[in-house]
Amino acid sequence: MTELIKTPVFADNYLVNLYHLNELYQNIATEVSRRMRESHHMDIPISSGIWGGTYLLAHPNGLAKRRIWRLYCIVNLPQNTLLDKHQNLERLVSIYCDVFTEAFAPQLQLKLKMWGGLLPFSNSAKPSLTLHMEDATDTVRWLRGFFVWNYVPWEESIISDTVRIIQEYKEFFDLKKGPVAKDPKELKYLLQDIIIIYRTLENACSEDFQEHANPIIEKMMERFLTGLHDPEEIVDLYELVFKNALIYGFEESLEAPFAKAGLDIHNVSAWPVEKINWVPDELKEKIIPPIQKLFADFKAKLEKEKS
Repeated sequence: MTELIKTPVFADNYLVNLYHLNELYQNIATEVSRRMRESHHMDIPISSGIWGGTYLLAHPNGLAKRRIWRLYCIVNLPQNTLLDKHQNLERLVSIYCDVFTEAFAPQLQLKLKMWGGLLPFSNSAKPSLTLHMEDATDTVRWLRGFFVWNYVPWEESIISDTVRIIQEYKEFFDLKKGPVAKDPKELKYLLQDIIIIYRTLENACSEDFQEHANPIIEKMMERFLTGLHDPEEIVDLYELVFKNALIYGFEESLEAPFAKAGLDIHNVSAWPVEKINWVPDELKEKIIPPIQKLFADFKAKLEKEKS
């Protein structure tokens, strides 16, 4: 018997409502936790939500402005539990696959293709794990889950993961090494993530950096929303982001707050395991309220549309 609460994720033309998707990810986590307790007598609290910040590029009711082909979620698991035994982790992943499949049916037909990959630049002592499912209907290309070892609210895990992903992307924007030759199709996703990282961290960035970055980010957003397909234009935008050193501005916004706790954002994989998913209070105060307000506004708009 399931107690899974499904939400209306898909609207017309296969567009995804990101408010409902975020709610569904947490509902999935709650159901997985319930089944682990019922079937295996393990109490495993789980938090989850959208990974990747696509909700920052949505209409006022949470509806995506363009079709989303790749679904991502972050899953936050507690440390020092029975999941430290690999057999129990296998049980959790098996239940997760079942609930993912149930939650997105009938629109998607998800099948597990891989799990257990290591997320780049995650903690070396307790690395984050990846799960990859593909959709037989081709409504989306895949769903990927990132399993991170510290149970914190979803919003905190999203902020924390910007530290890791900035280090992962640094090689593509390293001024010492020069631009990287990469398939424009992949560059396009990279540029989308640059927009998302900036919009996530914006309130933590200096006024000077915001003044520098805003025109570039606005230009990219405009091109994405009108349709960015021309390979030469994609490369031009990549080179614009590269030469304007946006990745260094992102690092600057994070470096000092984490350094006060003795944490080097340039060596995030070496942090103590207890600092996985940890965010300084000064960053939480600047970044979390705008995220919470955005989702509250999505909810209010949806409720207004119903009435």
